[in-house]
Amino acid sequence: MIKVLGAQGNIKNVDNFLKKILDFSQNYSIIIQVFNADMIYGKNHLISSVEHAKRAMNGKTNTTNSLGMEILLYASGERQLKLAIPKMGIKEGQSNIAFVFISVNKRINVKMIDHLIDEMLKLLSLHRNDTILEGNESVLKNFGIDENEIKTVTKDKYGDLILEKIAMVDIIK
Repeated sequence: MIKVLGAQGNIKNVDNFLKKILDFSQNYSIIIQVFNADMIYGKNHLISSVEHAKRAMNGKTNTTNSLGMEILLYASGERQLKLAIPKMGIKEGQSNIAFVFISVNKRINVKMIDHLIDEMLKLLSLHRNDTILEGNESVLKNFGIDENEIKTVTKDKYGDLILEKIAMVDIIK
């Protein structure tokens, strides 16, 4: 099961923040990957990244040793963590944050994962706001898509430009 959500809050210390997420994910046997939501163009951006990462792991074409890091690579459209982390990683201060939750435990149902999400957001002092995942033209530009590429599609197809970058990761391996 995959859940994608947006949240907002103040991150005082990135390392402590990530440690809390890691501990939480290990306690409940779920995979949680976190992103700078200002670089995300819709939920499909992250769902596609998860699907590509799973396919890479299953086909043994993965670049990293963890599904979470593989998702980060695909979401960034990069093949190297040294490029993906600065591009997609969270920053200190007031932040828009995107989360991907993946339950690998078949006993965890939708209601339980929703409860865990609420619990984690409370632990991190964040409030949920899925509208920050909607994306806009500035997200495309921040992502590295230039004006000429943007002009090739109508506004309702902007998300496809990101999905194309995700798919290109497999080609540039």
